[in-house]
Amino acid sequence: MKEPSVRVPRSVWRSESASAGMTTGARSIPEETAIAFTFNTASYAVMMATPQDLEDFAVGFALTEGVVDSQDAIDTIDVVEEDTGIELRIWLKAKDAAEFLGRRRKIAGPTGCGLCGVESLNEAMRPPPTVGQGKILSPEEIMTAVNSLAAHQELNRETRAVHAAGFWDPARGLIAVREDVGRHNALDKLAGACVRSGGTAAQGIVVLTSRVSVEMVQKSAMIGAPLIVAVSAPTALAVRMAESCGMTLAAIARKDGFEVFTHPHRITGASKSDVA
Repeated sequence: MKEPSVRVPRSVWRSESASAGMTTGARSIPEETAIAFTFNTASYAVMMATPQDLEDFAVGFALTEGVVDSQDAIDTIDVVEEDTGIELRIWLKAKDAAEFLGRRRKIAGPTGCGLCGVESLNEAMRPPPTVGQGKILSPEEIMTAVNSLAAHQELNRETRAVHAAGFWDPARGLIAVREDVGRHNALDKLAGACVRSGGTAAQGIVVLTSRVSVEMVQKSAMIGAPLIVAVSAPTALAVRMAESCGMTLAAIARKDGFEVFTHPHRITGASKSDVA
């Protein structure tokens, strides 16, 4: 199986360099490969992704895309490396396979694209499930969750080119982190990791290094996350979607604070104004 990063030669120019001209050396960059999803031999999607945590990716993608309602619908997963990429062969149990084949669709997903190839506006704007109450957390706990993520971003520390999604539990801290060149892929991998470990996202925080677009809200809601926090800003549609499904959306998290856009009641002392 391919490694998640490779070292490549490059030349470097720095304006503050004492010596004139270019220097040479090598840099680690993330691997990107085509990942094909098939369900009971039926083609479903091709995503450009980092080739690691692929079984987590298979389970998380199946759940957040609504192909299955639970991990129990999946019988087995085969990871097959081919010359042109990697195929994730997901075998559904008989009843679930029959339901899937009746509504299958084909999409093609470039890096970072979560809605490419969706066949209708209704599919793109599918309402996510309403999330549960979850826990009431303090601003200090939110900041602890955000600040804990960087130390576990091993691939990004090596390459400076990938997104991360993590799950932080108030009792146990940061319990899972997944990285990928695509932000949606990182979240799918995190979803799969949580489900495969027997947990849910219902009692903690999903932490994102990316902006919050509408599909990030949809995917988080599919695994029951009542609160997500991101280092970048949300889109207006993401805010409306989070509001409608009952999710607390905090974003623009910096060293000195963060901003809350929806359902502030899960954060002590929060209101519709900024938290900092």
